Amino acid sequence: MRMNCNTQALLILFFLSLITFNLSAQGDLLIFPKRIVFEGTRNRVQTLNLNNSGTETTTYRISYIEIKMDVDGKFQKITEPDSLQYFASPYLRFFPRSITLAPKETQVIKIQLTKTGELQPGEYRSHLYIQALPKEDALESPKKGKTEGIKINLTPIYGISIANIIRVGNPNAEVTIENTSFEKFKGSIPIVSMDFRRKGNASVYGDIIVKHISPDGKETEVAKMKGFAVYTPGSLRKTRIKLLAPEEINYNSGTLKISYYSQKKPKEKFAEATLDL
Repeated sequence: MRMNCNTQALLILFFLSLITFNLSAQGDLLIFPKRIVFEGTRNRVQTLNLNNSGTETTTYRISYIEIKMDVDGKFQKITEPDSLQYFASPYLRFFPRSITLAPKETQVIKIQLTKTGELQPGEYRSHLYIQALPKEDALESPKKGKTEGIKINLTPIYGISIANIIRVGNPNAEVTIENTSFEKFKGSIPIVSMDFRRKGNASVYGDIIVKHISPDGKETEVAKMKGFAVYTPGSLRKTRIKLLAPEEINYNSGTLKISYYSQKKPKEKFAEATLDL
């Protein structure tokens, strides 16, 4: 099949649009910690450990990206901050900017806080984006003399983002859990839905724990969601959580207690709500 130049260009753009960054998984790359937070400007250097847990040598490119979170927790890449949002990348530098890891090899990334004199009170956030480079080109030109068109090989480019946050002064946040509801999805799968309302000039990040309290007072943990964030400047995030199978819990009576805790030790309770069944 022959294609004209315009058709070829449109096809290339279509396939390139499928090669997107993934903000939640990175295949064989293990990263610790899962976020970097500079509380004040005294500690100016932090480290990130990257480990290739796979069986192939892989090269990773590292950069900063700016993203915002919508009410459903989805990320969108942006270039300009929303109102009351501040990027951290102008005040951070990191090295190295690319690494090649053999199987089971580990590399330390150093992140340094800079230009601290320019920081005003508040919270600044950017995301360190670690991207595995493809081992072959996504697009190949046809062999010389061939006129039937172009050959396209799709090579997904995966990556993971790590929130880098700078807090200056005394940023604060308050959270409430609202609009809780219970349903049995498709008639059998227990689901609890809720809204998280955030106030203040700081993000919140922690774990959600849902417990069922029976009429006789017995508490059973029926769900846990780790690493739940509500980032500035967003004030609302909605979520739904699948609960323990109904064969183990009687959801026709009792109460659901929903708690939102920080991951720091000792744990701080951000918010709590109850839902009568």
